[in-house]
Amino acid sequence: MEVWFTEEWLPGLRISCQINSVVTRKKTKYQELCIFDTVEFGRMLVLDNVIQTTEKDEYIYHESLVHVPMFFHPHPEKVLIIGGGDGGSLREVLRHKSVRQAFMVDIDGEVIAAAKEHLPAWSSGFSDPRARLVVEDGREFLARSRSEYDVILVDSTDPVGPAEVLFQVDFYSLASKALKPGGCFAAQTESPIATPDLVRNVYHRIAACFPVAKIYTAPVPSYPGGWWSFTIAAFGGDPAEPSRKPDVDFEGVLKYYSPEIHRRAFVLPPKIVKDLDLEYASRQDSPGKGM
Repeated sequence: MEVWFTEEWLPGLRISCQINSVVTRKKTKYQELCIFDTVEFGRMLVLDNVIQTTEKDEYIYHESLVHVPMFFHPHPEKVLIIGGGDGGSLREVLRHKSVRQAFMVDIDGEVIAAAKEHLPAWSSGFSDPRARLVVEDGREFLARSRSEYDVILVDSTDPVGPAEVLFQVDFYSLASKALKPGGCFAAQTESPIATPDLVRNVYHRIAACFPVAKIYTAPVPSYPGGWWSFTIAAFGGDPAEPSRKPDVDFEGVLKYYSPEIHRRAFVLPPKIVKDLDLEYASRQDSPGKGM
């Protein structure tokens, strides 16, 4: 007998994955948590019936979210991750030897515990002495910070339930105040194919809080539409241009990110530029120069 997991991407559109086994399933204080072993995507974390990360394509998502802002910054030492309880973003942040402290703040401690036990490929950074794991509401944690971080990353679930506050203007304003001068911010900002109205609205909220904001994309087959957007924001410079290259510590480690991928991720099709109302992308010049 075959067993399948089905996620409804949009009304009338679903994705189904055949399951080999249910690794764990529980109801946390905030959401329903499931980890499956699947035929095609390998190990998979699902929250509230929505795929969060899979063994097959997580490296594309995590390397895109993390390394574009991390290599844009010339020397990131203190990093904050809001969300990301599976550990994948923390793992990638800690590959940068310049990092002295990396805070990961997730509201659901049971996701972190499940990742420690069942997602070892994601959560390998939890034991790093530079890592600080905090179980707390990300917005409340951020509200207490001023000019503290070089890079802030938002690795959140979709903008419903506990993550909804992480997609609002006041949250992005708090993030801008929590960054050091020369710092940068990046967040996952949903699918430009499946939810263009949402992506447009979130981008413009971020752009209202920073002098420079740009969208970049990456293919993530297990996510709605198979194509995902990220928004990076800064106080100056052009985020499409990395300030550093991966050194010898990254040899044989990176599976997706490269300086060329970094630059090309910001090249968007004309329809996406129009759908998202990206005025900067319709011009040849960049919105900011110099860091």
